[in-house]
Amino acid sequence: MSLFELASILLGLAVIFSYINHKYFKLPTTIGIMLIALVLSLILVVVSALGWEHGIQIAQKAIGKIDFYETLMEGMLSFLLFAGALHINLNDLKQRAWFVTIAATLGVLLTTFLVGLSSWYLLNLIGIKINLIYCLLFGALIAPTDPIAVLSILKTTAAPKSLEIKIAGESLFNDGVAVVVFITLLGIAKQPAAFELSAIVQLFLQEAVGGVIFGLVIGWLTYKLIATVDNYSVEILLTLGLVMCGYALALKLHVSGPIAIVVAGLLIGNHGRNFGMSSKTEEHVDLFWELIDEVLNAVLFVLIGLEIIVITFEQQYLLAGLIMIPVILLARLISISIPVQLFRKLRQYHPHAIKLLTWGGLRGGISVALALSLPPVPAREAIITITYIIVLFSIIVQGLSMKKLVIKYTT
Repeated sequence: MSLFELASILLGLAVIFSYINHKYFKLPTTIGIMLIALVLSLILVVVSALGWEHGIQIAQKAIGKIDFYETLMEGMLSFLLFAGALHINLNDLKQRAWFVTIAATLGVLLTTFLVGLSSWYLLNLIGIKINLIYCLLFGALIAPTDPIAVLSILKTTAAPKSLEIKIAGESLFNDGVAVVVFITLLGIAKQPAAFELSAIVQLFLQEAVGGVIFGLVIGWLTYKLIATVDNYSVEILLTLGLVMCGYALALKLHVSGPIAIVVAGLLIGNHGRNFGMSSKTEEHVDLFWELIDEVLNAVLFVLIGLEIIVITFEQQYLLAGLIMIPVILLARLISISIPVQLFRKLRQYHPHAIKLLTWGGLRGGISVALALSLPPVPAREAIITITYIIVLFSIIVQGLSMKKLVIKYTT
């Protein structure tokens, strides 16, 4: 099966599931698509257990050909992050810059270590033997709130603007930070003796700070080009080139591609929009990136739902996943409470901000992609299964209840 055929099947499924959800279930699009894909996958698993194995073998073979990590982290992610950053008001973000910065950096590091140490104790307690470094890797990959999942859910809620900016701003930046932490820990796991503290700090600064600087450079250059023309098709192509070429070059330069694209997206969505685009161009650029966002989100959540077909579900791993859900929510609560309490005296926060920010910290495809990128070590299957269970809980339970929670605490 060719790459084109696989892409066509995934897009076709996304179209069908989106139609079914819109016609009958009326759930938020991404959650509805994922749930339908999940139910289809479970039907195939049950039918296979009853004796008809041919169907699931075909599905496993097809899904097995898709490198989830490469598809998301080196393909879809740049488009989805740019589409999200394009609509963030920079002035609103600046007012909450310190909160977003601390939540996206120290919050990720704190969650990594809280989850890593807790999982090392709890998993070994129930008989799943995993080295501490791989538990910390699990903490790093589960730490980021996925901007793709978060932004798709926020569209369906009537969250206050201040809360929306905090959640969206944090999620857009913390995935880049978490990827840097994950890469660093993975390097330590592979070659423990080769990593010193100075090397770790240097790698972190190179990826994170380098990503910010690179994003400013490519965003500014694209803005200057946009400002010299008044043709929406050319300007759309310039933003498309920025995302694809900029992300690819960032990976080659070993700076954080996600952070670079978010920074560039913020610059184009604010400075570029205000000083380089006509109202006609602005309208067409917005429509183009909204369409890209919707299509890729649909395909991504189909993939998440179908991924269950190729994941090993042992009873012990299922138990571990259920145990880790409250641990991760508690770690999220602690990591969010610190910046909120730090800045509560400097600016007014919603009285229920901590509850809403904790529950609104959804995990999604980025966590699954990072888990699937782990090398073939004994801990790999356990981490993948536990991660998948947490992501399903996050998207289905937290995602579906977020709107009600926002209404309850903000009206």
